[in-house]
Amino acid sequence: MARLQFSYGTMGSGKSTLALQIHHNLSSRNLNGLLCSQLDRADGKVSSALGVSADAVEVGPRLDLYELALAMVERHGNLDYVVCDEAQFYTAAQVGQLARIVDELGADVFAFGLLTSFQGELFEGTKRLLEMADESAEIQVEARCWCGERATYNARLVDGDQVYDGELFLVDDPDDHQVTYELRCRRHWLAGDSGGVARVTAHAAATEG
Repeated sequence: MARLQFSYGTMGSGKSTLALQIHHNLSSRNLNGLLCSQLDRADGKVSSALGVSADAVEVGPRLDLYELALAMVERHGNLDYVVCDEAQFYTAAQVGQLARIVDELGADVFAFGLLTSFQGELFEGTKRLLEMADESAEIQVEARCWCGERATYNARLVDGDQVYDGELFLVDDPDDHQVTYELRCRRHWLAGDSGGVARVTAHAAATEG
């Protein structure tokens, strides 16, 4: 029976690596599938911080994922699976389309994404996936805050200072401010305390997997 599975974690927890591994394993068994991403560090691909990548469908907010799946069925006769990286950026409607792919087309869907934004709030896609997925699980590759505690938040820094407001989708700052991201435990995310840790640039970390 097909299922909608959602796996979530912080930046650097290995989401994209796992997405690529599942796609590789299934496609190598001659199963027909789709690999999808959005706002990846490499356009039109799913790419891992480990340096592995694969071509993928770039998902914009207007793309109907169910219609995309139907086109795949018409072209190849069937669809066995869909792997969706950066699924936190999907709209609620697109998550509903993923559920239709499972229920009506019988294809397994594996979705991967961040749980919360730099504001500490659920992404729209994440919220809907948690509500609709048959299975939801945290990826068990724990990232760590600079203090050594388990990191559960992605902090955004502008010119070295943590911010809690601003555009949700920010890759490069138009005013040439230095935008970076850090992994933090709840205590240091709330305090805005970096501890002098090295930072990841916005372009590299906007969709860090």
